[in-house]
Amino acid sequence: MQFRKEPLFPDAFLVKFHERTLSTGSKRERERQTEIDRQRKKEREREKEREREREEEEEEEEEEEEEEEEEEEEEEEEEQEVGEEEEQEQEEEEEEEKEEEEEEEEEEEEEEEEEEEEEEEESC
Repeated sequence: MQFRKEPLFPDAFLVKFHERTLSTGSKRERERQTEIDRQRKKEREREKEREREREEEEEEEEEEEEEEEEEEEEEEEEEQEVGEEEEQEQEEEEEEEKEEEEEEEEEEEEEEEEEEEEEEEESC
């Protein structure tokens, strides 16, 4: 068997064929790559937007928690102040009662002394 030494296609034809194939192939490849890049870019933008929304939600939650904590602290302070005021009032009332009792005791003692003096005067 004898092999042909001549190519099946002339060189000029092959060169043109390859150029067209490569150029159309590369054009198609570029278009495909461009579309892929666009999709990736859109996905990145969507992901960034989701991340921004998550961060905003977290910030809002933190702000709400801080507000709740502040309100609780204010309520506790008010309760503490009210409790202290009530304690002061109670102490003042107790002091007044003690003073009144002491005054009553003094009056009773004075009355007793007066009665004793009167009895002594009468006995004399």
